[in-house]
Amino acid sequence: MALDPTSFQVLLTSVQRFVMERLLPNENHVEEFDEVPSQLISEMKELGLFGLSIPEEYGGSGLSMAQECCVIREFGRTAAAFRSVFSTNVGIGSQGILMDGTQDQKAEFLPRVASGDLVMSFALTEPDAGSDPSSLRTRADHDGTHYVINGRKRFISNAPRAGAFTLMARTGEMGANGISAFVVPAGLPGISLGKIDKKMGQKGSQTCDVVFDNVRIPVANIIGGIPGKGFRTAMKVLDRGRLHIAAVACGMASRVLNESRRYAAQRKQFGQRIGDFQLVQAMLADSQAELYAGWSMVQDCATRYDGRDPSVRNAEITMLASCCKMFCTEMAGRIADRGVQVHGGAGYMNESVVERFFRDTRLLRLYEGTTQIQQLIIGRYLASEVDPLAG
Repeated sequence: MALDPTSFQVLLTSVQRFVMERLLPNENHVEEFDEVPSQLISEMKELGLFGLSIPEEYGGSGLSMAQECCVIREFGRTAAAFRSVFSTNVGIGSQGILMDGTQDQKAEFLPRVASGDLVMSFALTEPDAGSDPSSLRTRADHDGTHYVINGRKRFISNAPRAGAFTLMARTGEMGANGISAFVVPAGLPGISLGKIDKKMGQKGSQTCDVVFDNVRIPVANIIGGIPGKGFRTAMKVLDRGRLHIAAVACGMASRVLNESRRYAAQRKQFGQRIGDFQLVQAMLADSQAELYAGWSMVQDCATRYDGRDPSVRNAEITMLASCCKMFCTEMAGRIADRGVQVHGGAGYMNESVVERFFRDTRLLRLYEGTTQIQQLIIGRYLASEVDPLAG
């Protein structure tokens, strides 16, 4: 699944123009009012951004993983909230249905997801189940033709905008095999939202708790129609999601580096541009090298992802996606820190772009699996898979 090269280039050029002409001028509005203007959301729908990864047969663009990463990197260059508006539809919110859903589920939900008429959220994290999703406590108890869901989900991206949730709930014993995935319409009786979270950064991207109190959902809403497969679905979704976040990190890092280069070329100290000082050049050089390495990793892993057998979870690609997520998000944090350093005192002020990115990049190392979880995934693979060519 991929858009032909000519059509993809047209799309990418349109996205770049949209980011430059419509999103960058509205960054301060998002930061000040903690919201994305509704007019911009309408324009995102017109551009087809909600359906980037949805197959064309369901009304989407049908981008490959490599193409998705190229587009998402462009949105990393601007305020994080803009991407968050549509990203759960492109990624974790809809991918469970796309990967493991029945044909009826795909036909019912994906066209509305692709158009943006239905915003999907991914409801996995709980107050006591974050990095260890297999220990989640939300239950879905079988009751005839329905399941009854009780539990609380935390930090759910786009929950205030969501029309439906891809929900992970326990239908069986403790552990991964007792988890099932459901599509749960947000308007069902018994669903309520907590207050919108106040976060360090990423203003305008809305997260909150979602509470399920005796919510009745038809058996037909189990993704794939088979209980006990939800954990595997979630892990497959996260493989793709981690590449997506790595691409975001590369976009954010590139914006900070460009802002730093611009400032270094204009700011003067001791009678010369600070960009002429070797120690400033060293910070810029370190950032450029790390950014180049990170984007190269993303491109390589995305190409491998596109070439895999989609019916089988590939342990090596899972490991490489974790490498990308770990390296690129940590890299973005370092580049944001250097960006503040290059700007000096000006970089610590709220009106500075690099100050905002310094706060916004911090979340990248937490969601879709912390850096430490990525280390565990990589380490387990290396401890269990031995290279036959190794000396």
